[in-house]
Amino acid sequence: MEIALLQAFCVVSEIVKSNDNAKSPNRGIRGIKMSRTGEESGQLNYCFEKQQKYKRYFQRLYRQRYLFLMVLPFLVWVIVFKYIPIWGWTMAFQDYKPHFSFLEQTWVGFKYFIELFHDRQFYLVLRNTLVMSLLSLLCGYTFPIIFAILINEIRHKFFQKTIQTISYLPHFVSWVVVAGIFTKLLAIGGPINQLLLELGLLKEPVLFMAKGEYFWGIVTVADLWKELGWNSIIFLAAIVSIDENLYEAAQMDGANRFRQIWHVTLPGIRMVVFIMLIMSIGNLINIGFERQFLLQNNLVKDYSEVLDLYALTYGIRVARYAYGTAVGIFKSVVSIILLLVANTVVKRFNDGTAVL
Repeated sequence: MEIALLQAFCVVSEIVKSNDNAKSPNRGIRGIKMSRTGEESGQLNYCFEKQQKYKRYFQRLYRQRYLFLMVLPFLVWVIVFKYIPIWGWTMAFQDYKPHFSFLEQTWVGFKYFIELFHDRQFYLVLRNTLVMSLLSLLCGYTFPIIFAILINEIRHKFFQKTIQTISYLPHFVSWVVVAGIFTKLLAIGGPINQLLLELGLLKEPVLFMAKGEYFWGIVTVADLWKELGWNSIIFLAAIVSIDENLYEAAQMDGANRFRQIWHVTLPGIRMVVFIMLIMSIGNLINIGFERQFLLQNNLVKDYSEVLDLYALTYGIRVARYAYGTAVGIFKSVVSIILLLVANTVVKRFNDGTAVL
């Protein structure tokens, strides 16, 4: 269809140009013929190239039709569950009342955003979110890489597979169970206090769960214990894909195990490391609330409350849906900015090649 329209356009253009040349009083018949010959050949070449380009494009689409059909369900899922709900963002700009229809809502502009940025509690919550996110990024990103490299260096296959399986298991444990385990471990009569007392590092038991300055570290350690093995899977897969000939060549050049890791393994997984780093930075502010909600108590509330809990407490629970939506929009905008900044920075360190 598009090729036929293009051909028709070329024919009409030629007719118009012929009429213009015929009406021109300053050209001779010979000049008209020569100019028309050059212009006609240029237009025909242009039309032919366009036809071939469209033809190759549709041929490529036809060859990949099964791939498009495979992607289609996921595309529909993203549109239905990711993009259509964005319509709900309009609540942040309304004095939203659930019993009114959309057209009956009162529009208030940026009222709730102004109220959000004037709330002191919001900045306290933002501090907690950023600190715990940075700790999670620092530990939850670097330790899986180190763990994957160490597992790869184990030469006994049975022992290697056993450690991998054991390290994956905590990922499937509910956070409810994990919170209960850590609460028992860190209790006054728990094994951590008993061990520290036996070693002489403490003179009396410490109630770790009641001290706010320990809360960030407790959440980070709990998350690291639960997700260390699972987060190392993608790095292990990247390491396995490295050509074994590179290791043999490095070994022939006299490189020891550490040098092989530094000059072969780490450069081989560089792109995967960059991609995971960008994704981690993009989700820096989306720390969630399950860990904090299950491990917190009233004594550590100033250190445990994060943006998701803030939106839940001061938005959803008190029926201030517009205010809670404003908090969600703030998180989304910050995440997009962080993602773009991270991709730009990584691009500069990656020889100008964009990773995402």
